[in-house]
Amino acid sequence: MNNKQKLILVTGATGLQGGAVARKLLQQGNHRVRILARNVYSIPAKVLVHNGAEAVEGNFDDLASLESAMQGVDAVFSMTNPDITDAGTEQKQGNALIQAALKKGVKQFVHTSVASAGTHADFPGWESNYWSKSYWLGKWEVEEAIRTAGFSSWTILKPAFMMDNFAHPKSNFAFPHLQQGEIKTARLPDTKLDLIAADDVAAFAAAAFDAPEKFNKKNIELASESLTMKEVAEILTNVTGERVTSVSLSPEEAEKEGLFPPMVRAQEWDNIVGYNVDIKSLKPYNIKLASFDEWAEKYKDEIKVNRV
Repeated sequence: MNNKQKLILVTGATGLQGGAVARKLLQQGNHRVRILARNVYSIPAKVLVHNGAEAVEGNFDDLASLESAMQGVDAVFSMTNPDITDAGTEQKQGNALIQAALKKGVKQFVHTSVASAGTHADFPGWESNYWSKSYWLGKWEVEEAIRTAGFSSWTILKPAFMMDNFAHPKSNFAFPHLQQGEIKTARLPDTKLDLIAADDVAAFAAAAFDAPEKFNKKNIELASESLTMKEVAEILTNVTGERVTSVSLSPEEAEKEGLFPPMVRAQEWDNIVGYNVDIKSLKPYNIKLASFDEWAEKYKDEIKVNRV
């Protein structure tokens, strides 16, 4: 291996976005990849190691482990966990990662947040805490900490709703009725949801690591298309060959159907606010983004309709 290659530490590598980033970097082979994992012997971690990654054990609550993981690192892909408990956990995670990176001289920091973070004060009903202040403040405050930390290069990616939520295992929680051929949500029939694939978040992260100057100080909201749940259901029907229908419920009905209350609130937020990503603004980056149809075709074996 060429030791002059950039060494990139990927956090969240055993999860959705971090895993996609680690796989993308390993496939490209332009950089060395180190992954941070609570359990380096987990199956996802071992697969990445088999494909060329170095795994180090650590977690956001152990600053010493973060500093050890940062040793010799040139760049970091940062993925922090949402705070829905009002405990400030995301801010604590973000600050710990930032401080460890600064202490060890990391030059580049690429972070994934969420589209619309920073516009929270304009949400109707914001002061009532209907939209989970802890979630939105956690996302925004970590972003702000990164912007002001003093890294030579920083990039903040802000994806909209992940297409991967329609695939196993995410769909078990996000769309528990999909296995029975139904997408039940509190989204209105005409609500369009901005969508992005984890693979495309990874493509942007990899591009940022390849060209830090081009992506420096960029806040990039990500989506490839915007679809109603009916349009999503039609695509899933065509791709899987199994009939999928969309059902629009009231918030009260959605909760009675077993949907997690914070998820129902998020679906109401889609109706009233939404991500509103300017998809055309992404064209100058010349990164091919997958349509939902393309994503579904690629991952159709993981879309569980009438299957367990």
